[in-house]
Amino acid sequence: MLSVGLFAAIQIANAGDITGTITLRGTAPAAKEITPIKDDPNCAAMYPGALPKTTFYVVGDNGELADVIVSLKGVPSQPAAAGTPPVVLDQKGCLYTPQILAVQTGQKVIVKNSDPCVHNVHTVPTANPESNQVQMPGGADLTFTFDKPEPFLKFKCDVHPWMFAWVSVIDSPYFAVSGKDGKFTIKNVPPGKYTLEAAHRKLGTQTADIEVKADGAAQNFTFEVK
Repeated sequence: MLSVGLFAAIQIANAGDITGTITLRGTAPAAKEITPIKDDPNCAAMYPGALPKTTFYVVGDNGELADVIVSLKGVPSQPAAAGTPPVVLDQKGCLYTPQILAVQTGQKVIVKNSDPCVHNVHTVPTANPESNQVQMPGGADLTFTFDKPEPFLKFKCDVHPWMFAWVSVIDSPYFAVSGKDGKFTIKNVPPGKYTLEAAHRKLGTQTADIEVKADGAAQNFTFEVK
C-alpha cells in the first residue's frame, strides 16, 4: 500500500478517470407495491392513484443496473476535505430519495423533510454511532457525518416502517454510484494498480484488478440474478 504522503504527491499530476458500465444478467425480482402506505392517512393522501413500488433493483431495458457502489480498495484513508459539498437525502412522498447513496468519511449528509408529516431519522450503523432524531414537517434539516467506513449504513423511519435508505461510507474520494444507464465514473485517480470493488445491496460484491494510466481506465461488471 502506498504511504499517504507519496499517494498525495502522485495525485498532483497524471490523474485519470475510471469509467465503466454495470449490467444485470437475468430477470430481477418484480417490484412490489408498498401497500403499508395505505395505513397512514397522511402518506396515503399523496397517492390517490397507484402506490409507489420498491426500488431494490433498478434495471434498464438492456440490463443497465443502477445503485451499484463502485470504489477503490486498499488506498490510504482520506477523510473529506473541508468544503466538500454535502450529499442530500430527502423524505418525499413518505419515501427516502435517493434510496442508495455513497459518501466519504467526514462528508456531510443533509436530511430534508419535504413531507407535510413528521418523520424520525434513525440511523442503524454497525461501525458508526447510532442516531435517532425527530424531524417535523417544515423543520430544520438534519446533518450527519460518519467517521468510519461502512457499507450500506441503514437509515430508517420508525414512524413509517417501510421507509429505508442505505448510505455507503467510504474512506477515500475514489468512488461512484452507477446511474440508471448503468454507467459510473471515478474521477482523478492517480496512475497505479488497484482493486476495484462493485457492491449491490441485494446482489453482493465483485472485484477486479485494474491499472490506471494517465488516460484513465475502463472496467465493466456484470451481476447475475441467482
